Amino acid sequence: MRKVYLDHAATTPLHPEVLSLMSEFMRDTFGNPSSVHSFGREARKFIEEARQKVADLIGAKPEEIYFTSGGTEADNIAIIGTAMARRKKGNHIITSSIEHHAVLETCEYLAKNGFEATFLPVDKYGMVNPDDVAGAIRKETVLVTIMHANNEIGTIQPIAEIGRITREHGVALHSDAVQTLAKIPVNVDDLGVDLLSLSAHKIYGPKGIGALYARKGMRLQPIMHGGGQERKLRSGTENTPGIVGFGKAAEVGGREMEQESARVKGLRDKLIRRVLAEIPSVTLNGHPEQRLPNNANVSIALVEGESLVLSLDLEGVAVSSGSACSSGSLKPSHVLKALGLPHEMMHGSLRMTLGRANSEEDIDYVVEALKKIAVRLRSFSPLAQPVHS
Repeated sequence: MRKVYLDHAATTPLHPEVLSLMSEFMRDTFGNPSSVHSFGREARKFIEEARQKVADLIGAKPEEIYFTSGGTEADNIAIIGTAMARRKKGNHIITSSIEHHAVLETCEYLAKNGFEATFLPVDKYGMVNPDDVAGAIRKETVLVTIMHANNEIGTIQPIAEIGRITREHGVALHSDAVQTLAKIPVNVDDLGVDLLSLSAHKIYGPKGIGALYARKGMRLQPIMHGGGQERKLRSGTENTPGIVGFGKAAEVGGREMEQESARVKGLRDKLIRRVLAEIPSVTLNGHPEQRLPNNANVSIALVEGESLVLSLDLEGVAVSSGSACSSGSLKPSHVLKALGLPHEMMHGSLRMTLGRANSEEDIDYVVEALKKIAVRLRSFSPLAQPVHS
């Protein structure tokens, strides 16, 4: 049986160069980077080299990069840290209805603790209208947080346009770029962001390590307290092997991005084209053009998404229904709900996200397996008879 991994939006395998460097580092370097002796200085050198590599990938300065435990912590520091630092100016935050839970629940937490949060709608493609952002800004607004691209449907947001609006109003802009890093160009000046959340394990780096970009001059209140690491913003002994791995993943990602994204986009287009043409009553979720090069999210009418995932797993194919962070929940995806999809289409969603190991043969295998599975699962429902008769 062929094994095909199409869940790269959930996580990615370690790149061989990342694994090699991390193995060598963990074998030879163990000093605490806060120590002043030679063992500590050696570890510190590796951290600063990695910081430079991550900064280079997004067009930032190394002193604007703060390492965290992942994208979720970076989101929390950006949102809570900004809100608390600016609470004398105002108490209003703007976000979208399709953000990752790390952003939505953080905004909801602040809303229960003296802040106001506006959750903007999206269109049928999952796109935020910049005019809605402009219309929601008021004198009490201290932060706008809109993701760069959605983790479920892959829609890329007009962050640069939103950035121009927030700059005009003197409001800080944060964007979760966990899904876009090393897939499409991410440049903090081009986007006009003040804060950017990043994660290593989405770009063939290790889990448990991420970063927050904070533009020079941004005031953030720490949400973790202790030894004052990461220039007093994020206390705790640094995950040095993870940081080293993140740096290498950023270096490799920048080097391979243009060629690899074009290759994966070709495979994605073939996958979408064949699924829409060869399986009746299937719709594409997300923007047809402004979407991540590796993301294919479809809804198959009259088929339950979890059944699709489990059936494909039995065929050796790994995919997801909605996002991995909310798997196990019987509630429909908040993202698909925000698009206005009918209930039955929300429950029949399938997210397939491609990566560097996928091939043309993989796509052919997945489509053939999915065709058989859709027919079989629909045969269990009397409502499906008109679909495949």
